[in-house]
Amino acid sequence: MPPPPATRSGLPRVVTDALVMTRRNLLKYRRIPTLLFFSTIQPIMFVLLFVYVFGGAVEFGSARNYATFLLPGIFAQTSVFGSTTTGIGLADDINKGLIERFRSLPMSRSAVLIGRTLSDSARNLFVVVLMTIVGYLVGFRFEGGPLRAVAALALAVLFGFSFSWISAAIGLSVRDVETAQAAGFVWVFPLTFASSAFVPTETMPSWLQAFARVNPVTVTVDTLRALTLGEPATPSLWYMLAWIAGILAVFVPLAVRQYRRAV
Repeated sequence: MPPPPATRSGLPRVVTDALVMTRRNLLKYRRIPTLLFFSTIQPIMFVLLFVYVFGGAVEFGSARNYATFLLPGIFAQTSVFGSTTTGIGLADDINKGLIERFRSLPMSRSAVLIGRTLSDSARNLFVVVLMTIVGYLVGFRFEGGPLRAVAALALAVLFGFSFSWISAAIGLSVRDVETAQAAGFVWVFPLTFASSAFVPTETMPSWLQAFARVNPVTVTVDTLRALTLGEPATPSLWYMLAWIAGILAVFVPLAVRQYRRAV
């Protein structure tokens, strides 16, 4: 078998190749709009159900107060749940033989993964902005001002971006769409629901509080909530950035390694 074409190197070429792959992945939503529809309907259902069904059971005084408490958690949940599509998409590309074709092209190998994670982050940004609009309809408000609102949304997407690399490593390891989907929810659900996303951690059993307080989702939600309410965001912001940096430091090399072994 002849050796694959030489891979292009250099940061500008990596960026160019990654943007090409990002565009390729985003065009899929234009060809199949139902993918984007079902990516957005679930978070909308969570907002409406939690505000109007569970909001009365949580002692915040009014649906509006609970909506303001809830939406930062929904932002984090949406980004984390959205990150699972990265592994599912890569597993699907392996089964369709696309990864093998990409590896035969004279392009940066990391560009495929960067393009996938960036496109999924762009979708997450769209969904989070949509959640903000829906949240305003049920009483949510950014009480910290526009700059803090932009910072909160950007940090939510950045957190999802880091989790996309975890999902990428899983998808490239299992190489099967159904397994990647099942494996994704195994680690996403405990992190999301055992956090401060939907209820204060003080209401949890003491043994669960110990886990919830160091949970990266809790740290992220606390940061987004502080920005939303106009309260001091430190030290949770630094803990959040440390989690993001640690996740990227571990799972970016791991995902690239798994990509090289994918075929």
